[in-house]
This record gives sequence, C-alpha cells and structure tokens, in this order.
Amino acid sequence: MRVLMTTDTIGGVWTFTQELAAGLLRSGCAVALVSLGRHPSNEQRTWADNLTRAWGTNFRYKALNTPLEWMPQNESAYSDAAPVLMKMARDFRPDLLHSNQFCFGALPLEVPGIITAHSDVLSWAESCRDGKLEDSAWLRQYLALVNSGLSRAECVVAPTRWMLHALARNFLLPESTAVVPNGRTLAAVSSTPRKLQAVTAGRLWDEAKNASMLREARSPVPLLIAGEFDASAPDHVIYLGPLSQKDLLTLLRESSIYICTSRYEPFGLAPLEAALCGCVVFANDIASLREVWSDGALYFSGAESLAELLRGLCDNPERLRAARTQSFQRAGLFTAQRMIKGYLQVFQSALARSEAPAYVA
Repeated sequence: MRVLMTTDTIGGVWTFTQELAAGLLRSGCAVALVSLGRHPSNEQRTWADNLTRAWGTNFRYKALNTPLEWMPQNESAYSDAAPVLMKMARDFRPDLLHSNQFCFGALPLEVPGIITAHSDVLSWAESCRDGKLEDSAWLRQYLALVNSGLSRAECVVAPTRWMLHALARNFLLPESTAVVPNGRTLAAVSSTPRKLQAVTAGRLWDEAKNASMLREARSPVPLLIAGEFDASAPDHVIYLGPLSQKDLLTLLRESSIYICTSRYEPFGLAPLEAALCGCVVFANDIASLREVWSDGALYFSGAESLAELLRGLCDNPERLRAARTQSFQRAGLFTAQRMIKGYLQVFQSALARSEAPAYVA
C-alpha cells in the first residue's frame, strides 16, 4: 500500500506521524510525507533523513513552510500546498491519502482520502470560550476549508469518541468514521530514583492548555513548565522553555508527577508519554481525559483541588508509587502497534469500498 500523508511540525501531530509513518513502513507500506506549518527543526529533519536512509525509495519527505488552516493567515493554507501535494501524488502514485489537516481531503485525487481529526477550532471554542468566536474572514475561511475537506473525504478518524462526537456537532461528516486511539512507543522506564517534582508541557500560550491554573496552585513540590509560553504564563514556577523531544523525555523520566491542566484535550500525547516514562498523571476532570485515562489518572477540578492532590501524594510515598504504577499500566494500553493496526484496517476498508487496487511494496 502506498500512502501520501500530510502532517505539521508544531505539536503532537508530528509525534503521532512519527509513530504512524514508521509503523506503516515496517508493515510493508511506502509513505510519502509532506509537513506544513513551519520549517522542521533539526531533530525533525534528522528523523526524516534516518527514515530515508533506512527505507530508500519507500519513504519520501517534503517540508513546506505554508500556514495551517487554523493559523491567523490561513488564506493560502490550501492553495499554497495543494500544487505540491498534487505533484507528489503524480510522482508517487499513492493508493490513498491520509491527511492530518481537514482541508486536504478536498484534493482532486482518484484515491480514497482519510482525514484524522486531532482537534478543531469550534470544539476548542466550546471548551475554552463558551463556544463564542467572532465572525471574521479568518473564521469563514477556516470553516470553508474544513467543510470542503470533509465533503470529499472517504473516512474521518478521531483519537477518542469524544473528539468524533464533538466534530459531528459542528460539521457534516462522511458516512464512514472510526475511532483509533493514539499510541506511543518509548524505551523501558529506568529504575533510578525520581525527583519529587511536577511537570507540565505543551504550547502554553494556547488557552486550551489552561496553564494559568498553576498561578493559584500552592504546590508543595517544584512545578516545571516545558514548552512555548508568553507573558501571561504563571511566573512562580520553573520555566524550561521549548525542549527537544529527547530532552523532554529525559525530564519526564526523572520526575514523579505530570500535570495535564488542559480544558480542551481531544487525546493528549504529552500525558501518555509522561505515564510511559513513569510519572503519575494528574488530569483536569474533563470528559476526553476520563475516556483516555479511566482510573489510570488522578483528577482535579481547579487549583485548590490540584493542590490537595499534590499534598496528599507527596506526603505518602507508597501512595505515590502505587499511583505511578496505575498510570503506567493504563498508558500501556495505548501502544503504537495497536494504533498502526487500527489505521491499516481503516485504510484497507477504504480501499475495499473504493474498489481501488492496493499496491504491495
């Protein structure tokens, strides 16, 4: 099977793509990957170069510095990238398209188009702004891009039932939909002693991350923030700034607690990585995180609730150890292997419905 895939270089979508693209290659597929949003980092470029060396002509990578559909300057989000994607399709001859952006579902290709809905602006606004977004040229363009892509897609995949239902509240979806949870593969957890510290990570300028909650949380342990933030971020914690994937995983492997403050989190790869690294997950009590974590996380609802959790666990080493184990066991359900198997089933079903012959690498 030959898969033309789009991704972005900015957040968890890139991590998701790393796992999926590598897994598809190991499964015998060929992958042509196009990234958007901004130029790839050296670490991202190295990953792509390594796949090229390992898989030769079965892997191709093209980086574009074009805007994403949710960005402020989204007028050219589709038009700038579409000619490049069409040319790659002519050269690569894919059996299907897998887009991690909505708009490219509208590409005029004679193969099935699969869209993964990692998030969307309207469900983000429902969670972060009570659904209120001012009418604007940007919003109208965003809605046009999303609706156009969804109208031509063969199938829409979401990482949680919550995300799929949230998308369906605001957009018309194709008849075929699926839920395939994200997955992650990480090295075994080290048995070295852990620091009694709590970490949170992500694009902290995003209202969805709700990092301002940490302003009010009177923590008995150091709070470390890794990621992009602005002047409105809390000022009484330890700022680490953006970290490479390697450095973030190192930090998680030496920490005891991960705090997911998000008010909007359709899945949450950062807490999954933290749990696989041996941290207990503290999660804001929202439906999507309950779906993912069930009894594998400890939940809070506000700064005082979070502070109580921190005090209760940090004063009880045995309870902290048990909670870390419970998060680790829950995280173990979300393997990359499970995710790749799920996507292969979605792809094969789409090909069967389109009666398009699949190419076997």
